[in-house]
Amino acid sequence: MKGVILAAGKGERLDPLNSNRPKHILPVGGSPLIFHTIRAMRSVGINEIIIVVHHMADQIVSCVGDGSALSVGVNYVDQGRPGGTGDALRAAAPLIGSDDFLLVYGDLAFRHSSLAEMVSFWKSGKREAVIGIVRLPDASEYGAVESSGGRLVRIMEKTCLPEPGLVNAGIYVLPGRLLKYLESTPLSERGEYELTTTINIAAEDGMAFSVFELKDGSWVDVGRPLNVLEANRLLLDELVRGKSIDGTVEEGVQIRGDVVIERGATVLSGAYIEGPVWISSGCRVGPNCYLRPYTYLAQGVKVGNACELKGSVIMERTHIGHLSYIGDSVLGRDCNIGAGTITANLRFDERNVRASVRGRVVDTGHRKLGAFLGDGVKTGINVSIYPGVKIGHSSWIGPHASIQRDVPPETVVISRMEFETRPRR
Repeated sequence: MKGVILAAGKGERLDPLNSNRPKHILPVGGSPLIFHTIRAMRSVGINEIIIVVHHMADQIVSCVGDGSALSVGVNYVDQGRPGGTGDALRAAAPLIGSDDFLLVYGDLAFRHSSLAEMVSFWKSGKREAVIGIVRLPDASEYGAVESSGGRLVRIMEKTCLPEPGLVNAGIYVLPGRLLKYLESTPLSERGEYELTTTINIAAEDGMAFSVFELKDGSWVDVGRPLNVLEANRLLLDELVRGKSIDGTVEEGVQIRGDVVIERGATVLSGAYIEGPVWISSGCRVGPNCYLRPYTYLAQGVKVGNACELKGSVIMERTHIGHLSYIGDSVLGRDCNIGAGTITANLRFDERNVRASVRGRVVDTGHRKLGAFLGDGVKTGINVSIYPGVKIGHSSWIGPHASIQRDVPPETVVISRMEFETRPRR
């Protein structure tokens, strides 16, 4: 069986985290997101993987390479246009041939065990096709799944109603003969060729699709910035077991719980770490820092004296100045966080944090949620950033500023909260 990963899309809702690279290679849970999917596929015996690319394709190819570092073989196909999931699969069809294949959307995080259970389910009953489904408290943004007796009836369009339901998880085991139905798949209302439409056509023609429900808490769709935090939490729970300390840890460091400290990382005296925490190579932490659970430092991150980090993802080469607090936040790569910068993660009235998505302010469903900074953001001393705020890439936030609303990319903010766009060249 071959593996297929759809990684051609841009992911508009992930702004500002994917301004300078595709969402599929954002670092989360110890490595680029797509690496977790490749390893999960390898764990169920797949060693030949086809990755469909388009948006910033060169970065995905450069990151994954030929797959040898992950003990698989990887072939790439460029979708050529943003034409939908069905169109992406059509691009991969010549490489799939008549073989059965495991298809996974490239912006998912999930437990390896869930994929193994699903493939085992497919094998055990000699089922023709299996569709992974997941139960969500709010299914309004996904295609709802209608089933009967463990068999798919149809995949419906988004309901737009905030209610619980079973939805398509974006993980499939499919027969090669499904590919012939791609040619009869019409354009959707969005002007795309949807794989779900192809599956509905095949089901109406008599192809049997079993449904397999993934366990609660085993799946995250990384579609919004806050989902990066949810994915990181899931993956650290999955991957950080016990203490794996290969870096330099000075005397006076206290470590509680499960922690990974990679070779080439340095943790200075006085640091207190509560796992699960992942500290990558090239990181320098401390002295006298407090790293709380579900913190992930990607390669080359520097955390200065007397900082506190909680439940956050800090991407490559970002520097966090002393006396700063970063809570439930995601910081892009190459940021420079000035001393005394605070990301507030709790509203004063303790209601759920609200955030903007494509210009619309929505309830995130999270009582605690911090800020989301794009690549290259710079803050001066004593900056305060309110819960749910997004700061676009390459923006500069001046000293003592209080940031209560989103900041566009390449913007200078002065302490009176006035936006000025200035060329920095």
